[in-house]
Amino acid sequence: MTDRAGDSVPSMPQHVAVIMDGNGRWARARGLERIEGHWAGYKTLKRIVYAADDLGIRYLTVYGFSSENWRRPQNEVSGLMRLMYAAMRAELEDLIENGIRVRVIGRLHQLPDELSDIFYEAMRSTEAYTRMTFTLAINYGGRAEIVDAVRAIARDIADGRISADDVDEASVAARLYAPEMPDPDLLIRTAGEMRLSNYLLWQSAYSEIWVTPTYWPDFTPELLLQAVQDYGKRTRRFGAVVE
Repeated sequence: MTDRAGDSVPSMPQHVAVIMDGNGRWARARGLERIEGHWAGYKTLKRIVYAADDLGIRYLTVYGFSSENWRRPQNEVSGLMRLMYAAMRAELEDLIENGIRVRVIGRLHQLPDELSDIFYEAMRSTEAYTRMTFTLAINYGGRAEIVDAVRAIARDIADGRISADDVDEASVAARLYAPEMPDPDLLIRTAGEMRLSNYLLWQSAYSEIWVTPTYWPDFTPELLLQAVQDYGKRTRRFGAVVE
């Protein structure tokens, strides 16, 4: 496969997940407030969404706000809520014009009403699109997602819709926040940390992981291409032995 710039992409991941890390450190290195790093990160995300679309990636999922991020200073949390609202309001028209489907996963009912409303509007406005699915994980935690799936199974057992003996991996997967979404082929993490940070724990069991020391605001479409090309050189075994 060849991307629009003419570079060879030997094996394209269908689903790329990203942990956008390093906004605060990027800001601190420049003597800026942390929220300014988040605004810079938003500008980077805008570029990467369309770069992923240009490469032919079908699903792009990014970690926008974790369930643990509520523990940050209140002024930073409030600033992030305002940023997410402003960003979605500003970008929705372009996403619609480009035929990109928007999904938002997480415990959205715990968000400010104004923010959850704009997210639901974005999902409704783009639900018929099939070009690329752009998913934001907001107020999201991988453990919480699994707990919510288990609760749904428990309710179904209590209501007699299924029996305990019917429960298997497929039962859990079907009750995750976006059951129709394929598992990530490639998980990218910026800022050099070597951990999942409670992100897509169930879905990333066999994801290839690519880590860069680059802070998220400095991440570029060229680095995205580099990650995709590196992915194309790997052999995915899914626990088996490949001769």
